[in-house]
Amino acid sequence: MSMKEGRLSIWRAAYVIARRDFTAILFSRAFIFFLLGPLFPVFVMALAGGVGAQVQSEATAADVGIAMETQDVDAMLAARDEVRHLIGPALPRMVELERLEPGEQFDAAEYLESREGSLAAIVTGTLEAPQLTATEGRLQRWQGMVSMVAAHASNPGAQSYPPVSTVTVETSGASENSGRLRTAQGGQLLLFLLIMLLASMVLSNLVEEKGNKIIEILAAAIPMDAVFLGKLFAMLGISVVGIAVWGSTGFAILTAGGVSLSDYANPGVGWPMFFLLFAAYFGMGYLLLGSIFLAVGSLATTVREVQTLSMPATMFQILVFFFASLAVTDRGGWIEYTAMAFPLSSPFAMVARAAVDDAIWPHLVALAWQALCVGIFVKAGASLFRKRVMKSGARGGRKSRSLAKLIGGMFRNSSSPAA
Repeated sequence: MSMKEGRLSIWRAAYVIARRDFTAILFSRAFIFFLLGPLFPVFVMALAGGVGAQVQSEATAADVGIAMETQDVDAMLAARDEVRHLIGPALPRMVELERLEPGEQFDAAEYLESREGSLAAIVTGTLEAPQLTATEGRLQRWQGMVSMVAAHASNPGAQSYPPVSTVTVETSGASENSGRLRTAQGGQLLLFLLIMLLASMVLSNLVEEKGNKIIEILAAAIPMDAVFLGKLFAMLGISVVGIAVWGSTGFAILTAGGVSLSDYANPGVGWPMFFLLFAAYFGMGYLLLGSIFLAVGSLATTVREVQTLSMPATMFQILVFFFASLAVTDRGGWIEYTAMAFPLSSPFAMVARAAVDDAIWPHLVALAWQALCVGIFVKAGASLFRKRVMKSGARGGRKSRSLAKLIGGMFRNSSSPAA
């Protein structure tokens, strides 16, 4: 490693700082209370049902396809508009699926189970003997409605409704789409809670060391950028340990309760890749927000100032989360693409995309873009961190500089093979 004026290189010094902070926090009694922290966000999560109201309304949207002869298709669509005022919002939207020739057969069950999207049921047969194909829950809700629409299509003044035969399928495009949207929303919420809970740790750690002048000593001994990087990655390492403990505990509890991933809709990229991407986006999101919090912490000298300065950053991140949640309902629209491009919302938007879409290449592009933004944020944050801390260090006088010789020797020894 190259040396400059007897100092460690930035990356070696950053590693020493990260190892120091990581071991100090990991083996402290406060770490036990840190592991109990998720009890509070779990409680918040239980009360956050209204956060994704628009996502839920999008998830429950479902269409009924019509696959009948041409004249019957036109009659059903016209009758649906006529009876809409009688049934109200409970009446699903009906869309033309296929116009059949006389005597032509249509396999509604196979079509429904093999397609994705908002299609939840298919009406086939004739106006006098319609057949509804859907999942069991939708059959019970829509059988009477389809009978009413078919009756009005056959005879607008009809007083009797034709019987509707049913075919049950295990799943449909709408059911799969609804499950994936719930997975997307849950992934976004979990990612937001973890990042907000864990990124705030860097603030308290920094203010404590500024208060007892440790930062000034480190600034005189090693490059200030290395202190910034070391603290940021040490907190990321502590966060990974915490998530591993929480994840293992949660998995054990769910497994003991008979819950498995097969009970939930399979994400677009599959569960293994979804977990891998979730971890990658957590790391990117944490580094982005952590670099901002460290820069904010360098401006504060007391806990009160930390709370005052960090509040705008926290509130802005909440707005970013809501923006990314709104992007779930705008698949392929400008809101989704804007959320994917904006650095702070990109991890949340891409986690949702992993849940609803099976394409992998957008994630490679997004991770490369986020890595570039992490570098820019860390560089800018370290620059502000260096200026503010070195300015306060100048007031520390000769005492800090003399102690720097001792701490500098400690760092050089820690970098030797004997260490």
